[in-house]
Amino acid sequence: MEARASPPPSVGFGGGRGDGGALSFLSKGWREVRDSATADLRLMRARADSLRTLADRELEQLLASASTALAAPPPVAAGAPIAELEFVRNRIQPKISELRRQYAARERELGRRVLEGWAPRGGPARARVDLSGITAIRNAIVSEVDGGERWRRAVWKGEAETEKEWEVMRMIRSSLKELERRSQTSEIFGGLRSPGEFVEKFKSSLKSFNVEHHGSKEVPPLDLTEVLANLVRQSEPFLDQLGVRRDLCDRVVETLCRKQNHYLSEDTSLLVNDNSSDELDLRIANVLESTGYHADGFWSEPAKYEVSDNKRHVAIVTTASLPWMTGTAVNPLFRAAYLSKGTKQDVTLVVPWLCKSDQELVYPNSMTFNSPEEQETYIRNWLEERLGFESNFKISFYPGKFSKERRSIIPAGDTSHFISSREADIAILEEPEHLNWYHHGNRWTDKFNHVIGVVHTNYLEYIKREKNGALQAFLVKHINNWVTRAYCDKVLRLSAATQDLPKSIICNVHGVNPKFLKIGEKITADGESGQPSFSKGAYFLGKMVWAKGYKELIDLMAKHKNDLEGFKLDVYGSGEDSEEVQSTARKLDLSLNFYKGRDHADNSLHGYKVFINPSISDVLCTATAEALAMGKFVICAEHPSNEFFMSFPNCLTYKTSEEFVTRVKEAMAREPQPLTSEQRYNLSWEAATERFMEYSDLDKVLNDKVAERGQGGNRNKTRRNIQPTLTDIMDGGLAFAHRCLTSSEVLRLATGAIPGTRGYDMQHCVDMGLLPPQAQHPVYGW
Repeated sequence: MEARASPPPSVGFGGGRGDGGALSFLSKGWREVRDSATADLRLMRARADSLRTLADRELEQLLASASTALAAPPPVAAGAPIAELEFVRNRIQPKISELRRQYAARERELGRRVLEGWAPRGGPARARVDLSGITAIRNAIVSEVDGGERWRRAVWKGEAETEKEWEVMRMIRSSLKELERRSQTSEIFGGLRSPGEFVEKFKSSLKSFNVEHHGSKEVPPLDLTEVLANLVRQSEPFLDQLGVRRDLCDRVVETLCRKQNHYLSEDTSLLVNDNSSDELDLRIANVLESTGYHADGFWSEPAKYEVSDNKRHVAIVTTASLPWMTGTAVNPLFRAAYLSKGTKQDVTLVVPWLCKSDQELVYPNSMTFNSPEEQETYIRNWLEERLGFESNFKISFYPGKFSKERRSIIPAGDTSHFISSREADIAILEEPEHLNWYHHGNRWTDKFNHVIGVVHTNYLEYIKREKNGALQAFLVKHINNWVTRAYCDKVLRLSAATQDLPKSIICNVHGVNPKFLKIGEKITADGESGQPSFSKGAYFLGKMVWAKGYKELIDLMAKHKNDLEGFKLDVYGSGEDSEEVQSTARKLDLSLNFYKGRDHADNSLHGYKVFINPSISDVLCTATAEALAMGKFVICAEHPSNEFFMSFPNCLTYKTSEEFVTRVKEAMAREPQPLTSEQRYNLSWEAATERFMEYSDLDKVLNDKVAERGQGGNRNKTRRNIQPTLTDIMDGGLAFAHRCLTSSEVLRLATGAIPGTRGYDMQHCVDMGLLPPQAQHPVYGW
């Protein structure tokens, strides 16, 4: 007989045995969902029962303590008050027991009706699965919960509309009033001086059950002249564009406010000064406070860190970390060390943590770390070797990813989330534009009381060198304006080479590693003792990428190869463009000797006399400051980035390539001048910290009287009560718009963000011991 192959089993819903398998699969899934939901409901009921039992136990203890106090016969003036308070045992406790029974019966009925809705209509033998049970479940839950809520409100408020409070509380209140009336003449009552005192204590213990609303202070509302004065003041920027002078607007406001001084004189607490504008602010704040309104919009400040003692908290957030020897890794580290010397503040340095795959791309010599603790140990050891004192600051990490295209680290997730709310007082954002390009999280000025930005990098100069650089620079310029205005209170620019940003001021707030100053002192001492100070010629040191001055250096050396015959320059650096830079120098037959990058404080670099730095992309070159501190000549371009260094006699600047040749020959022909004590101090981190405290207003913030014990919340409350200004509204609107745009992954990728940097990934969770983002921000619902 011919064998016939059997057809494969059906996996669809078309009929036959396939239908039975599908229905069996759905039925099994339905049972699992039903059992899981039933278990969840039972768990919810058990938790509700435990909370109800705890509340009943607390109330019974209160009533028992009252009964115990009343049971002891008073030694003086016996009788009447104790008999009057028999309602505690005879009337209140039975009433509570009855309410408890009614509540338990209602809860059982609610659970029964909800669980009845889970049974699917029809048996397992039916060919079609009826999924309408889900609708029945939802309707049952909604109806029963609504009914239960109405029943609970009825129990606590009373079924009749005329009853305003729980019946038990009404009984206690009326009986206590009667007892108080009858017990005014007693002297000793249950260990207290009088029954009246016992009644007062018992009444105060019942306040948690029924809190009465206390009306606010009567304050006259704003009238038309005050509204007009505020409108004129808020419209000053617009009127200024129309040609109306600010002093004229101020006089109008003063005139309008003067007519309403009788309101201000009624409340002497508002008369703090003679400034009409301040008086109007306080008048508006008083009216808003009297209505219970707080201006908590997206442009205003929510509740922040409140100073509870004389210590303030400073968080320094930067975009790089050691062992990456870049300015944004080294300078914030020293800033944290020197700020932590102050007695008025605690300091936390917040640096990025990179996964191992990114560490291998960024850190020199293939150095990697297995944990943040291991990297923190390396950072502290490196700093301890260079400081003359013990630093006292914390180091915290936030997730970051390295961008090969931008050659920089991009934060992953909300960086402000890694600074606890109890320490969110003062924030220093090193490279605020970089930190906030793709920032999607808390607004810094909402979480912190004072936010300072320090601009390190001239991003526009780097971007202009790329393809379509002019267009990209135009967009980045406006984005930088956007984010710094939205997220900073004050911005410090290290030099005029940076982009002109809102709320910014120019000041060099960087210093030099103390180790370089000691090297300079040793070289000066050797020169005074007759020993040769320098044994080598000229050198250049920097990360080997074209934008770090290598293009300018090769152009100068190639153009004046004949003029600088016999002059040789040693170049120290490593980077992404190393091969291309070296091959270009070889093709042009330039007298450049290339070596791997090394620490500027390395012993092999001490003997050089001249440091050449033709870069015009730097904002304030750290290597230039270090060379000056070691007593060397520095030859650099006459550029805004070098303006701070021009006051030092050993700094030789040039405008043209011909002047460059002249400066090189001059430096090679003579010896540099020793630094004076004042010049050494100006290069130090002590002086840089003083400048930072002054120009960032940090000294004013730390010395604010609000920081006194017990007055921590006054400043924030005052700022929230005062009506937001037009500038506040605009800044808040910019922050809100930026948050909306950065929520779109499509827009983030289109503007160059690393995929997945809106949050951190699982590798960051493993390395840093974090909960997965889904666990930290769960989404509940059907």
